[in-house]
Amino acid sequence: MESPSSAASRVDFYGFLDRMRRPAAAGLFRSIKSFLASLSPDEPSAEDDGARVQAFYAAMEAAFREHPLWASATHQEIDHALEGIEKYIMTKLFDRNFAASAEDAAANAEASERIGLLQRFVRPQHLDIPKVLHNEASWLLAVKELQKINSFKSPRDKLLCVMSCCQVINNLLLNVSMSNDRTPSGADEFLPILIYITIKANPPHLHSNLKFVQLFRRETKLVSEVEYYLTNLISAKMFIVNVDGRSLSMEENEFQMHMETAKLGTQICAASLSSPQGSATSTRGLQKQTDTEGSRFPFMDSETESLTAAEVKQLHGLYRQVVTRYTSLSKALRKLSIDEDQLLASVDADS
Repeated sequence: MESPSSAASRVDFYGFLDRMRRPAAAGLFRSIKSFLASLSPDEPSAEDDGARVQAFYAAMEAAFREHPLWASATHQEIDHALEGIEKYIMTKLFDRNFAASAEDAAANAEASERIGLLQRFVRPQHLDIPKVLHNEASWLLAVKELQKINSFKSPRDKLLCVMSCCQVINNLLLNVSMSNDRTPSGADEFLPILIYITIKANPPHLHSNLKFVQLFRRETKLVSEVEYYLTNLISAKMFIVNVDGRSLSMEENEFQMHMETAKLGTQICAASLSSPQGSATSTRGLQKQTDTEGSRFPFMDSETESLTAAEVKQLHGLYRQVVTRYTSLSKALRKLSIDEDQLLASVDADS
């Protein structure tokens, strides 16, 4: 799958711009500028703009086919020109149409907050992902591809990020099927992995990115494999927004307990980051840091006698934070009527 930042992608777009700068293309360029200007006076509406943009794509395709500069062009060359049109006008219209409404902002915030909570406790087994399909390397690659979606402004480039992510998952399923003599996996195994990847990635503005692609990607391109992958990601987002205990193969009261604990953990982390004491970390402590989650345990490898007075003071501050967090968590657990010994036993059993 072609990357949106690949050399071929850049050459296609630059080639389109170069041809549009020629005197013979002046009429086409005026049509583009006139179309963009026609939208400016109107109140922004992504849905209305989407319909007008799709009609403009169709009109420009007809104009390209009749224009002398593309008179002998191949189907692929016409397609490249239309890709250039899409990228050009949607880059210009990006701020007007991407996450521009209060409703979109609210939907983005809801999805991001919910995913942030689910990240704290959802594991592959909650989505019934078979162990044979657990592959951290492939999952990490898929996460990285999906997280790129917010780095681009054109619908095509955003969609390429979705495609790349989904193809990593699809390749994993194919490889496992071939190496284990399994029946090729279908949507029953693809979608749960995509849901898990989406939770791990928590891509910014997920709602708006999907809406932007749906409204402004050329309709003739949203077919076949592309349509399948995009539809699955939309389904993954809907699953996440509406998830409950039954969706994750757990009792509803257990799910609510996990969500409340995750909310508390988020609040504690936010309070810790905003605290001067919580953010203070010495250079020496950072050099000795071993925890993969960040600068949580900067003195794990330190010898007691090697600590300076300043580091002992910092260590005492960290100890106070641990006690405060434990006390807060204990109160929350008691409030939820959860037996601490039972909770600890369940954690040990999962380890």
